[in-house]
Amino acid sequence: MKELFVKYIKRACTKNEVQQIVRYFKDSQDLSDVPTVDAVSELLKEYPDIQEDVANRIMKNVLEIAKNNPKKSFYKKYPLIKYAAVAVLLLGLGHFYQQGYFSKKPVLVIPPESITLASENGRLQIINEVGSAKVVDDKGRIVGVQEGNQLVCSNGVTKNELTYNTLRVPYGKRFKIQLSDGTVVNLNSGTSLKYPVAFVEGENRSVFLDGEAFFDVATDKDHPFIVNAEALNIEVLGTKFNVSAYHENLTAEVVLVEGSVGLSHEKEALKKESLTLTPGTKGSFDKKKKQISKEKVTIEIYTQWLEGGLVFRNRSFENISKNLERHFNVKIANTNELLKKEIFNASFKEEPIEIILNDLKNSFYFEYKMEENVIYIH
Repeated sequence: MKELFVKYIKRACTKNEVQQIVRYFKDSQDLSDVPTVDAVSELLKEYPDIQEDVANRIMKNVLEIAKNNPKKSFYKKYPLIKYAAVAVLLLGLGHFYQQGYFSKKPVLVIPPESITLASENGRLQIINEVGSAKVVDDKGRIVGVQEGNQLVCSNGVTKNELTYNTLRVPYGKRFKIQLSDGTVVNLNSGTSLKYPVAFVEGENRSVFLDGEAFFDVATDKDHPFIVNAEALNIEVLGTKFNVSAYHENLTAEVVLVEGSVGLSHEKEALKKESLTLTPGTKGSFDKKKKQISKEKVTIEIYTQWLEGGLVFRNRSFENISKNLERHFNVKIANTNELLKKEIFNASFKEEPIEIILNDLKNSFYFEYKMEENVIYIH
């Protein structure tokens, strides 16, 4: 069995061999062939893809099986913590084998409500907002720590090539990330941010946004910070601003809170700064016309989402519906053609969607019903 365990831990076992080891571990009263806890600790370092929350669930299941089996004698022979550690490794790897995670074509089902972090090599990590986890690179080095709804990347720059991660936030959730240079980015529902694991020394700091985010950029006069939002490019040195650039919207908007921002829609025009924003102004980019305009605005209207609120000014119901879908993670099916084009002005804090719809009905009457995650309007 020792040879089989070694083969198992090196991920060289067939599925039948994996099942053989699992049966041995469950049924045997003699665990002398099982690797020592110290050996297990060293071997676990080689498998950063095994998430801690998955291992914990497996451990609880295994301990429950042992507890309910009075024939087992190894409870007395081996301390509980040692047994748990070995169980997590063996049955944990067995679970991943059986699910196909180590096959050439891995099968991984991601719940649509999950916040995910994807690396360039295709490795995907699910982020649990009520827990904590370490983010590692391809070599097993820790490059960030996640605690609750915030991810803090390790500080520093690198002289090597850029390596990107992509953070995706689903409908109904928000998330915060601190980049390696100290820049803090709040991501709204339905948003993805592609960012370098570490910025390269001597080069601009560039990220790629699809959705909405509030940036608090760390000052670095020698290295401009550039947000690429489809065809719109936003260049700053250190400032606070909000970007709304969902791919399905016809316009992308940038509202400046502090500092100065340069906008352009061609990469080669970044240095020319075709349009410069000052605090309290909004820059709008028309995706079809490829034109940028600016106007004075009330900042709070565009940043209320940071506190969980919603503000609509001169917005069509069609546009509002999309915001409600993202904010509450619902689907709105509207067959009322007149309502789609109706313009609304409204402000909400953290009210449920039923109160919001009832309030909008006071301006333009319509009927609706809710069935699970779908709202039907007519």
